[in-house]
Amino acid sequence: MLIDKLLDYVRYDTTSAEESESFPSTEKQWKLAEHLLEELNRLGLEKTCLDEYCYVYGFLPGDDDYLTIGLNAHMDTSEQASGTDVNPRVIENYDGSDIKLNDELYTTVERFPNLKDYVGKTLVVTDGKTLLGADDKAGIACIMETLETLINHPEIKHGPIWVCFSPDEEVGRGTLHFNYDLFKVDFAYTVDGDKPDQIEYENFNGSSANVDITGISVHPGSAKGKMVNALCVAHEFHSMMDPDAVPEKTEGYEGFNLLLGLKGEVGSARMTYIIRNHDRKKLEKQKHDFEIIRDKLNEKYGYEAVKVDIKDSYRNMKEKFDGHEEIIDLVKKAMNECGLEFKAVAIRGGTDGATLTWNGILCPNLGTGGQNFHGVHEFWCKEDGEKVVELLIKILTMAKKNAE
Repeated sequence: MLIDKLLDYVRYDTTSAEESESFPSTEKQWKLAEHLLEELNRLGLEKTCLDEYCYVYGFLPGDDDYLTIGLNAHMDTSEQASGTDVNPRVIENYDGSDIKLNDELYTTVERFPNLKDYVGKTLVVTDGKTLLGADDKAGIACIMETLETLINHPEIKHGPIWVCFSPDEEVGRGTLHFNYDLFKVDFAYTVDGDKPDQIEYENFNGSSANVDITGISVHPGSAKGKMVNALCVAHEFHSMMDPDAVPEKTEGYEGFNLLLGLKGEVGSARMTYIIRNHDRKKLEKQKHDFEIIRDKLNEKYGYEAVKVDIKDSYRNMKEKFDGHEEIIDLVKKAMNECGLEFKAVAIRGGTDGATLTWNGILCPNLGTGGQNFHGVHEFWCKEDGEKVVELLIKILTMAKKNAE
């Protein structure tokens, strides 16, 4: 069953690590990868492999009258909350009240009003000590359930299917070693969103910034006019940024700068940011603001106290779908067949599908049934996940070549 697959996968700690220079960024991702490879082999998929970079691939043959479609989900989880010793709990027939995670923590309806949409449904929650990992192990579960259903029901006609489970998506490196030569498809879908009635083919342009600060450490008893406290300069740097361009004050198409981390002492400090905007020109303006602040502070202190290193992570895939509306229309028709009201939503985040799209595999994003990702209040809805599986099967059975 779908829910059993999710409960199995989330017990694997697959937290990735931004600071790591290895690939994958954490060794523990290999354990889930090996488990998934075994499962694909048990299902009887062809061309299965776990490559040297921790990508798991498999191929399910199909009818040549259909298009070849790829399905992708990522194995790693965000380091914004612990993924160690995940202890999921199933709530059947949710009654709409606040959810007690442990003696000290509740997921409240006031803070998370999206809970109101799930009355009467079956939810999987955390114990408040870790994230759940539905991002994106629910996506993996939905893909595995889809494959198993098609294999167990050979009367369901579909085309060839490639699947890939990838590492390190959460740290922006999920497609770094993707095997494009192996994964030959007409187009693909990442299964990495939330609600089943949504498709996402518009995402943030994403960049990251490291701000390194070099202070001047002097004994505090004789520091007047000499000391430059790197931690104080870091605070000063952040205070010079737009206070309204932060996640907690933005929505829709509004961009933001997020301070992810600050480490340091008097002599040195490092600040890490992510920079996001759907509009490429506005993103460039945000990046330039970092450089302007750097220059102002270096002028103030009279030496190179601040260094800024900005790197681009991914781009908005929307423009690549111009002239390829049939991929979106296929999902729209499939949703209609499944009784879902089609919604195209702009992702306030990134997805491996954005990079795949820019590298030649058009790849919008579909839901998983999960909510409140990257934190201890994350939950997953069984009925929504089952609807995702129904949608995936419908897409695969409707994707005929030369279909009107």
